[in-house]
Amino acid sequence: MLLAPQIKNLDRELSRFHGRLKAGAVFVVLLATALLARAFYLQIMQHDYYIQRAESNRISLVPAAPNRGLILDRNDRILAENYSAYTLELARAQTHDLEATLAMVGQLIEITPGQLRRFRRLLAESHEFETVPLKSKLSDEEVAILAANRYRLPGVEVKARLFRNYQAGPGMAHVVGFIGRINDSDMKRLRAGSREQNYRGSVHIGKTGLEQSYETLLHGRTGFDQMETDASGRAVRMLSRIPPVPGKDLRLYLDAELQAVAEHAFGDYLGGLVALDPNTGGVLALVSKPGFDPNLFVDGIDPETWKSLNESPERPMVNRVLRGIYPPGSTIKPLMALAGLELGLRKPTDSIVDPGYFTLPNSSHQFRDWKRGGHGVVDLRRSIAQSCDIYYYKLAVDMGVDRMHDYLAQFGLGEKSGIDLEGESSGLLPSRDWKQRRFKQAWYPGETVIAGIGQGYHLTTPLQLATATAMLANGGKRIEPRLVQAVRDPLDHVWQPQPAAVQRQVAIDPANLGVVRAGMMDVMRPGGTAAVAAAGAPYTIAGKTGTAQVVGIRQGARYDESRLARQHRDHALFIAYAPAENPAIAVAVMVENGGHGSSVAAPVARAVFDYYLTGKRPGNMKREAGNAAE
Repeated sequence: MLLAPQIKNLDRELSRFHGRLKAGAVFVVLLATALLARAFYLQIMQHDYYIQRAESNRISLVPAAPNRGLILDRNDRILAENYSAYTLELARAQTHDLEATLAMVGQLIEITPGQLRRFRRLLAESHEFETVPLKSKLSDEEVAILAANRYRLPGVEVKARLFRNYQAGPGMAHVVGFIGRINDSDMKRLRAGSREQNYRGSVHIGKTGLEQSYETLLHGRTGFDQMETDASGRAVRMLSRIPPVPGKDLRLYLDAELQAVAEHAFGDYLGGLVALDPNTGGVLALVSKPGFDPNLFVDGIDPETWKSLNESPERPMVNRVLRGIYPPGSTIKPLMALAGLELGLRKPTDSIVDPGYFTLPNSSHQFRDWKRGGHGVVDLRRSIAQSCDIYYYKLAVDMGVDRMHDYLAQFGLGEKSGIDLEGESSGLLPSRDWKQRRFKQAWYPGETVIAGIGQGYHLTTPLQLATATAMLANGGKRIEPRLVQAVRDPLDHVWQPQPAAVQRQVAIDPANLGVVRAGMMDVMRPGGTAAVAAAGAPYTIAGKTGTAQVVGIRQGARYDESRLARQHRDHALFIAYAPAENPAIAVAVMVENGGHGSSVAAPVARAVFDYYLTGKRPGNMKREAGNAAE
């Protein structure tokens, strides 16, 4: 049976087609309208905005790092200066194969293993978008070779950088300090102080010493160059410039020649010395021996070199003047004598009989005098001149540790001096409360006895001893030690003096102070403990020797230096000022494991006094400091 064929409804299909056509036309019109509206919005309404964006793509702001300020000594000898040199740097983000690039660079110019180790360390510390130096101070030939092969070395750049040069070398390292590359911790501090913007384009920052303490003044203000660039980002021409403002220059109280004399006077010994102007607090010399070469740190120190410095048993990175803490030994006896007079515990004419030992009531333990058999009859002035331990054992017991603490604290012991360098230690001035807080223990009478001669828990820095000595010299005026004497603005080139900071004036009876000063002058005269060091001096010295014990000695035994290894020998100390009648310089010397202050530390101070007061230099010393700057 056959089926009838279906007949299409042409009218209905045509109607559907026209409907679809109209819908498509409406959609196209709507889409065209949206595109036209968007084009109108972008081209007309947002015209100014996108013109500015396009201009920004064509124009770049390039930061211009400022010249760092100079550091000079009191006679304008340059201690820290700047110079320009080319540096080979790699941008990790633009380098497709870092190892292949390093190998290719090594084929073109010499790259030492040390430079590679430093590069890898800096690479690990840097961000991906930063350039990392591979080799500094390129020669003209190396610059030409790298420029000719630049197309083969994506991510490799040769940049002109400013570098720091420390002319004074290791002897001034703990004073001037050094700069180093800015790391993450530096950036955190800059952000916290809202100073990050001023370091755009800068790669270095002060790390230690004056470079760190005066970073804000030395750095200056960053400038900007408005550069027109092409499609590849290369600079075409400069459109405008905001010039950088150089950092300010620093002039110190310190004398580079005096510093060199002091360092030379130590010979092979380690230790620290600080010399102050007792009238201004100016630091005339600050020696921490051994030192190190600060130039090693300017562009990143080699890991092997850093390890040798950091792990050296001589600890060259430690500033012994600020951070080295030692028992003051007998150098506190003039202060103890003054305390006895001021507190009414002693009169200048009071005397004791020194049999060579001291015992507490109801005790058989003997606290010995350094001189076997004792000093016989001793008054206050003679107790200073001959450093009689027994006199100060008895005075300490009569005074008590708390009154001792309170009086000595007025001279800066047990607290920071306020010097314009970072990292100062406060030392330790013991008291009953301190021991209870620290050890949860009571204070024992025997501890008071040895505290009277600067032993036991007593710990001081050479800087604290120098500050106290300056107070004896100037009549009790406590002045914060200062290295920077004046600051020079790079725009007007005028030196602006920095005012001295007087912390307090300790009230001292002039008569009492006169007795103590006379005893210190007797130290340097025949019969005194440092008479040999003062022999032939054309000026009068007032001083005090001291010895700080390193290892304990059992009861009844005697100290025998010859039987001890050098690192176990006593530290030698000496404090002094001169001329005694009108003091111009106060000195504290600490010689590690030097043995005796009279024979080792006092001659160091004498060399410093001779040069500062008379211009006399040690006969076997060459002119070292400042030659390159003169």
